[in-house]
Amino acid sequence: MDDAAQGQTPGPAAPNLPLSADELRKLDAYWRACNYLSVGMIYLRDNPLLREPLKPAHIKRRLLGHWGSDPGQSFTWVHLNRLIVQQDLNVMFVSGPGHGAPATLSNAYLEGYYSEVYPDRSDDEAGMLKLFRAFSSPGGIGSHCTPETPGSIHEGGELGYSLSHAYGAAFDNPDLIVATMVGDGESETGPLATSWHSNKFLNPVQDGAVLPILHLNGYKIANPTILARIPHEELEALFIGYGYKPYFVEGGDLPGMHQRMAATLEQCIGEIRAIQQHARANHDTTRPRWPMIVLRSPKGWTGPKEVDGHKVEDFWRSHQVPVLDPATNRKSLRVLEDWMRSYEPEALFDEEGRLIEELREIAPKGERRISANPHANGGRLRHALHLPDMRDYAFDVTSPASVYASPTAVLAKFLRDVIRNNMSNFRLFGPDETASNKLDGVYEASGKRWIAETKPEDSDGGALDPTGRVMEMLSEHTLEGWFEGYVLTGRHGLLATYEAFVHVIDSMFNQHAKWLEKAKKEIDWRAPIPSINLLITSLVWRQDHNGFTHQDPGFLDVVTNKSPEVVRIYLPPDANCLLSVADHCLRTRDYVNVIVADKQPHLQYLNMQDAIVHCSKGIGIWDWASTDACHEPDVVMASAGDIATMESLAAVEILKQQFPELKIRFVNVVDLFRLMPDTEHPHGLSARDFDSLFTRDKPVIFNFHSYPTLVHKLTYNRTNHENIHVHGYREKGNINTPFELAIINGVDRYTLAIDVIDRVPLLRDTGAHAKNWLQDQVIESIRHAHAEGIDRDEIREWTWKG
Repeated sequence: MDDAAQGQTPGPAAPNLPLSADELRKLDAYWRACNYLSVGMIYLRDNPLLREPLKPAHIKRRLLGHWGSDPGQSFTWVHLNRLIVQQDLNVMFVSGPGHGAPATLSNAYLEGYYSEVYPDRSDDEAGMLKLFRAFSSPGGIGSHCTPETPGSIHEGGELGYSLSHAYGAAFDNPDLIVATMVGDGESETGPLATSWHSNKFLNPVQDGAVLPILHLNGYKIANPTILARIPHEELEALFIGYGYKPYFVEGGDLPGMHQRMAATLEQCIGEIRAIQQHARANHDTTRPRWPMIVLRSPKGWTGPKEVDGHKVEDFWRSHQVPVLDPATNRKSLRVLEDWMRSYEPEALFDEEGRLIEELREIAPKGERRISANPHANGGRLRHALHLPDMRDYAFDVTSPASVYASPTAVLAKFLRDVIRNNMSNFRLFGPDETASNKLDGVYEASGKRWIAETKPEDSDGGALDPTGRVMEMLSEHTLEGWFEGYVLTGRHGLLATYEAFVHVIDSMFNQHAKWLEKAKKEIDWRAPIPSINLLITSLVWRQDHNGFTHQDPGFLDVVTNKSPEVVRIYLPPDANCLLSVADHCLRTRDYVNVIVADKQPHLQYLNMQDAIVHCSKGIGIWDWASTDACHEPDVVMASAGDIATMESLAAVEILKQQFPELKIRFVNVVDLFRLMPDTEHPHGLSARDFDSLFTRDKPVIFNFHSYPTLVHKLTYNRTNHENIHVHGYREKGNINTPFELAIINGVDRYTLAIDVIDRVPLLRDTGAHAKNWLQDQVIESIRHAHAEGIDRDEIREWTWKG
């Protein structure tokens, strides 16, 4: 039940003192050990335990790293450990502050798991030194939570995604608590601000819990943070408005902060468990008011108060490297040494350099260690999807290009049963567009997840459902963050979105692709995870009604910049090819699969068996559309994309009528990376196979869904590249009819046929009359579109006559 209805009001943590003197002493000592390791990573290349006075030779030649958020993060981690041990909790930790890896690494190292996955960085003085030397060093490890960091699913290089990743991890993990450290600089990003609303989608019956901890340490790189400089009552009201019950742990005093944090975490975990027990006992999916914590602690807590007369602790100068020149400045060297010795390493580590036994007992054991939580290595928990047979959903094609159908509507029936077969292992994500994208057939299996208020009229086509598997929110950032968190913890899904606005997640895609590339190629202890599957629909060539703003197929260019080990692009030309591609993609691991398929009715070309064969090859000759059997072609007509394919086929039909002796080869591309050489991409064609399809010296008229330069980029070093002439989107359009849009961008049948006449030597002299007629057709088509507001019937209803 909502707390407002119960009369509950948010407030600070209870003022009790839950820690005994002995607990307090041990927790503080463990925290000091974390902080000591974090400082050591930034500064030391030798003398890791200060067995001798610190010397310039002990200091790294290049100081890199971020100190400011580390103490607060380790403070939270240590207190979480206490409750994990006491209550046998299953806890993940997501580190949001940028470059805050020293805290995560320190805790992973002290828990022993780091040395388990990296035996050379052993649990002793020699291993500690290797850890220090590896941090932010060439050939070592990054200063943020890269894939090499145990316990992490979150790449901290770009800010804004910690909270959405956390909620994605919590979905369908009823036993899991995801403690998420949200940096207060990070909280200023648009994606993070939107992701606070994820609590309206978390079902307390079937999902886990997210405990957001806003780390309000006051500063970014060189500026104060917004949320740290607004009044307390505004900050509290903000999170009450978001639907949380905020608790405040504030100050820098010790031991008071330990007592306040211990009490607050106990309160929050207790509330989470009470919410879940009530919801599960009564099957009550009413949205609760989940607790959250605002941790207001000094930036660079426990570090130097000032350096060279400048304030450091509790100021932005502690954000990165607080003492800049200890290797060359004796005064700075003493400041650093005093700082590190203030943690009393001699009391924390034994003669071998291991954490002393009484502190080792504080940490959880086995997979209850946060760093060893299997959800943070989601491939270990991955279960293959139970997929229905795609053949059962085939669209009936008796002859090529004779009937129209919506490819995504056909796909929806398949996805409906994917959901039915995987009700705790698969989700469909999309920004308020599932019905718009003709995927509403999935509602027969599951509605749209919704834990917020509902009204009676919502039952009339709204499909709102607190247990729904369809995740809709008008924030591509949040959806992609959920999706990434979901697959990184071992589950499966698909995100469908408008083509023009998939660019919203360009940088999120980049970050995830980089994570996959590292994890797949360089980290053997990370198990393969399910792929991110992006269905790009509502495509450029059917955005005549929405206009120029909705016409941008350029996401494919972004994808091709990433490692060939992890990205795939498919342009299925019809519904059966889409089914085949989707089935394949849902079975893959460690990729980002991009599928380009429109929602509007399109011509259907291949029966199911032919589609499977064609998609398995990824590229192939369509014999039924070709006239070069057993001969060398005069021209190769190639296509990639639905409208591109239809217009190329229409051009072939015109050319066959006008020039019956012309030998035409029709090539369709489904797997875009087949265009690349096999030496550059795993899906690439060998030089011999490429030349066999496209010839070594004949003109190739390539009609492409996206920007023409992309095909040239992929084929620039092919033998026949100088004869490949690509038609595609040229950034021209407004409120046009579909065919007018094709004409002004040069992908229409008439322009393609003219290009063949201009490129094929035997037609240059004999094709003048045909070329003149084709130019007339272009003019008439535009005239008709402007006069009638629609394209001519013979264009709108065109089918292949053979």
